[in-house]
Amino acid sequence: MGIVEEECDESLYWIEMLAELLLVPATRLAGLQREGDEILSIVVASIRTARGNAKRAVRYND
Repeated sequence: MGIVEEECDESLYWIEMLAELLLVPATRLAGLQREGDEILSIVVASIRTARGNAKRAVRYND
């Protein structure tokens, strides 16, 4: 999941660069940016949940 987070974050970076360098109109990238932000939010939430579940599992096994 960590790799997914990094790759999504990097993709969002390049989408921003395309817009800032005026290589692609920002209006055409808005949907991709929004979707990337949503995916990143889901992945980060999943990572947090997995870490929380792993901590609870360790406590139960002690």
